[in-house]
Amino acid sequence: MLNKSQIKKLVTEKKLIENYINLETQLTPNGFDLTVGEIFEFVSAGAVDFSNKERVVPEGKAILPEKQKPGDKHGWWNLAKGVYKIRTNETVNLPNDLTALAFSRTTLLRAGAFTQHGVWDAGFSGSGEFILSVENPSGIKIKQNARVAQLVFLGVDETEGYNGIYNEK
Repeated sequence: MLNKSQIKKLVTEKKLIENYINLETQLTPNGFDLTVGEIFEFVSAGAVDFSNKERVVPEGKAILPEKQKPGDKHGWWNLAKGVYKIRTNETVNLPNDLTALAFSRTTLLRAGAFTQHGVWDAGFSGSGEFILSVENPSGIKIKQNARVAQLVFLGVDETEGYNGIYNEK
């Protein structure tokens, strides 16, 4: 697992992560915090099959954050109990010898919500998208650019790398 100084070096020298808000704040001892760029509610059904030939990614409708006062720079999402999709501000550019795993930040867990993630394969490049599940019966408020998930990076033997439909490379 990479440590803070190794991650910082890859971010600054190799663009491991781009479009972050504040490097020093988002770096953690063993990872990097991802921030909320957009939140979507699901408006159609998805479909999953073995070969991905019949895969259907469900449609999502962006939920707009609301500013508390007219002069506020950032707004808040007021989310009821339910499941949502988050798109991060950050773009992650994994080389072919590095993979990542994401976890909910404990602050989010303490508020009654959590994120669910897949493995970030070596070679993936793109914005993060994952599930936000709000279990708190009273809902949750999330401010724009809030840190909600942490990526940790693991070295792997170099591989051919991810080549799926979500790669932005």
